[in-house]
Amino acid sequence: MDRQRLQLTLKKTAGGFWRLLPVLVGVLLLASLVVQIIPRLIHMGLFGHDDVTDSVVSALIASLSTGQPVVSYVLAGELQKAGIGLVAVTAFITAWVTVGIIPLPAEAVMLGWRFSLWRNLIAFLLSLLIAWLTVVTLRV
Repeated sequence: MDRQRLQLTLKKTAGGFWRLLPVLVGVLLLASLVVQIIPRLIHMGLFGHDDVTDSVVSALIASLSTGQPVVSYVLAGELQKAGIGLVAVTAFITAWVTVGIIPLPAEAVMLGWRFSLWRNLIAFLLSLLIAWLTVVTLRV
């Protein structure tokens, strides 16, 4: 009985992964394109206005693709070298790791659209709040 249940479970898991595979490949390809565009956006003058605008813009850019923390630190260093404020850099790092617009379809396949949209919206808003709280804490 246990062997049959294991085989059925493996079959269902393989089927779910097979259905997710095309979406996952598309997400990875699109995310890799976005990662290449981010340094160019820095030099296009999208930043350097004020802390509020810069933090929202950086969080929006970072939200396009989910990234790894190690990569976000490198990009954050580039943002700081370009003269972007600490609030914007912190918002970028937080949104980069927690929010993902491009991977949203893959997440929705596994968890449902409603949950995925709410999770991303809340993570985006919290990334802005965390950025401000981090900088305020560092200044105290």
